[in-house]
Amino acid sequence: MEKKLKVYVYKEGEPPVYHFGPCKHTYAIEGYFIQAMEVSKFRTQDPNKAHVYFLPLSITMLIQFIYVADSHEWGLMKNTAMDYVNVISQKYPYWNRSLGADHFMLACHDWGPEISFAIPHLYKNSIRALCNANTSEKFNPTKDVSIPEIHLPLGTTKGLLGGPAPFDRPILVFFAGGVHGPIRPILLQHWENSTHEDVQIHKYLPKGVSYYDMIRKSKYCICPSGYEVASPRMVEGLYMGCVPVLIKDNYVTPFSDVLNWDTFSVTIPVKDIVNLNKILMDIPQDKYLEMQKRGIQMRRHFEVNSPPKKYDVFHMILHSIWLRRLNFRVHDVNES
Repeated sequence: MEKKLKVYVYKEGEPPVYHFGPCKHTYAIEGYFIQAMEVSKFRTQDPNKAHVYFLPLSITMLIQFIYVADSHEWGLMKNTAMDYVNVISQKYPYWNRSLGADHFMLACHDWGPEISFAIPHLYKNSIRALCNANTSEKFNPTKDVSIPEIHLPLGTTKGLLGGPAPFDRPILVFFAGGVHGPIRPILLQHWENSTHEDVQIHKYLPKGVSYYDMIRKSKYCICPSGYEVASPRMVEGLYMGCVPVLIKDNYVTPFSDVLNWDTFSVTIPVKDIVNLNKILMDIPQDKYLEMQKRGIQMRRHFEVNSPPKKYDVFHMILHSIWLRRLNFRVHDVNES
């Protein structure tokens, strides 16, 4: 991939909806990837040399600038995305040549999948790089790409990387977050008022208690679905040396083509939440230490760098797209 992959970024569209995106907070990966792609060594100015074609639309910015708050009206947003594909399909031969199969979009906002449904070839054929990688919502792991949701309060990873050694983590398991979706109420019902001091499950942290400090004091960090399956908690855990505990239905983990999540995370079915403490206590110490060590090794694949560095999250996303592109052959119109 390093030597071969060429990406053509369509030049059509104006900021802030196109060629721009958020670089801070929960959906930062959208803006980061779009901006990194604009100046990437993988970008080609010659569309005839491209292996894949990038639609530089930010779903987050589309919602911010097009959506009328509380209107529950999707039509204008979907029409805007559809109009963009119509423009590039009429101006260039590449979309029609493959019916979008060698094109990709990237979206971290929860509404990304729904907006893609407005363009049948986009959701059926194109590579969709999505944070909301939910197979029950038509995410297709054979052609779509799961990307991590990364919360960057300041727009960089400064202050987010690193944590104490495994033996300096007195808390067994930690979670703090809002009660939304079907899984978190079950988690809080069973564990919010736990008599085990090393089980720290909260709706809201007490005043003066730092969320990041709690992650750094914990061996395991709960990463449950909310309204959607995506959550920045997995990456926060990896950044700070806390082993992620995934409690999600129908979720495809990021980069699972090449990363074995079983070696650096724990998966607990929703039905077993009641046994959370026992499940984690039963994990042998040497296995926990190996998972924690492995998680620190995996961290570089989720790091955001500017400019990007080899094996970081930008390269991992492109590698996942490259793997899916290899499964598809474009037939030139001149072929007999």
